[in-house]
Amino acid sequence: MYLCTMIFYFSGTGNTRWAATLLAERLNEQLIYIPEVIREDCRFHLEDDERIGFVFPIHGWRPPLIIRKFIDKLEIDHKDNYCYMLCTAGDSIGRATEIFAKDLKKKGLTLDAAFSLIMPESYVGLPFFDVDPIEKELQKKQKAEKDLEEFATDIENNRKGVIKTLKGPLPAFFSGPVGGYFVKHLITDKPFHVVSEKCVKCGICADVCPVNDIIGGLGEEPKWKHEGDCLSCFTCYHHCPHHAIEYGGRTKHKGQYFFNRKHK
Repeated sequence: MYLCTMIFYFSGTGNTRWAATLLAERLNEQLIYIPEVIREDCRFHLEDDERIGFVFPIHGWRPPLIIRKFIDKLEIDHKDNYCYMLCTAGDSIGRATEIFAKDLKKKGLTLDAAFSLIMPESYVGLPFFDVDPIEKELQKKQKAEKDLEEFATDIENNRKGVIKTLKGPLPAFFSGPVGGYFVKHLITDKPFHVVSEKCVKCGICADVCPVNDIIGGLGEEPKWKHEGDCLSCFTCYHHCPHHAIEYGGRTKHKGQYFFNRKHK
């Protein structure tokens, strides 16, 4: 059992890690990286005045599967603590807040506040989806820093009933049938492959995969495990220094992004 005031988080390309880290520093709370604890005993103890925070990206207008699986395993001995979510997205989040609140309710937890940060786009798995131009990326980061400061104040003061999220148009449609299509057909490692003539066998892709879904390392060409753990977060694709990883034919000629990437 873990004893601490905590922020549970998941991040792939670094947008959410940045937000979670700043929030933890501001609130003096401990970060817990979900991929590191989800295979363990997910029981936690909190004191009466401690908060429960969940910080994660949006995948297909829904919370990522790893977040929902974690909530299903989560056991917290206090049920009345202030509880909030903060999600990052390239644009709108649909009904992700409502979906997450229902998942928490099954565990006896109440979602007291919800926030969404618009961050640089990283999803490239469908036609017409690509990373943002550099100017737009920088604009999003600047605005997100200001928004995060406002959100942190709300959380610090345990303000309940605060919903500061961008649902976007047709939220039920995008989080419903479209989100369902994402989960069933697009969250998979099967389309990932390596362009051998570009691959330098650096092992970076295997190192950065948040769910350890890639067999490989320095001196090896990567192979995906196809065991159902892949989140299609595209962390491997974005971190490849030679753009040697593709997702079927959908990522050809598309850009790469991760939070601390240096522009040429």
